[in-house]
Amino acid sequence: MMGRKTHPSWDQLIEWERGIWQLGKMRVAGVDEVGRGPVAGPVVAAAVVLVPGCRIEGLDDSKRLSESQRLNLLPIIMDQAAAISLGFVGPEQIERMNILEASRRAMGLALERLPEVPDVVLTDAMEVSGPWQEWCLLHGDGRCASIAAASVVAKIARDRYMEELSEQYPEYGFGSHKGYATPLHRAAVLEFGACPAHRLSFVRHWLSRSSGK
Repeated sequence: MMGRKTHPSWDQLIEWERGIWQLGKMRVAGVDEVGRGPVAGPVVAAAVVLVPGCRIEGLDDSKRLSESQRLNLLPIIMDQAAAISLGFVGPEQIERMNILEASRRAMGLALERLPEVPDVVLTDAMEVSGPWQEWCLLHGDGRCASIAAASVVAKIARDRYMEELSEQYPEYGFGSHKGYATPLHRAAVLEFGACPAHRLSFVRHWLSRSSGK
């Protein structure tokens, strides 16, 4: 019997922010992105500035949480945050920039859309660069509260976007697989071809690899 997934304690997650707050730097933004792997849809980033003294029990990297856990955490994150913002970079830009730079751009957009420039930005091992002090934390989405919160917000925002996109292109089933390379998605692309929501270079690579060519 498999054990239950254990999440980091709140005191462990908030350690980075507490240390920075103690230095008198109160605007600490965590930023993270989702959607680097799918063959369709945007890459989405969120920036979250938590209120000093906040508490969000059960928070973790969005990949380690179920959909219901993420949805339950969202209103708590919104209540405990001083600011939240999003950045979207779509398929055409991903094709022009490459996925790494598109992810960096989405994170930059999210940070630029905060109401105030952060004193410190905490990222999940990706340098963004801007008019702030920046700390890049390896596996930060599972080690740092504000990055974990950003990963949850970004994941929910992207999932909702893909569900709305499914209404525009119902034949692809975006609402179920969220643009990832599933057998259902592959069958739809083979039948209907790609649509404007697809990342064409990703689709070509995926189909050639899955066909053994």
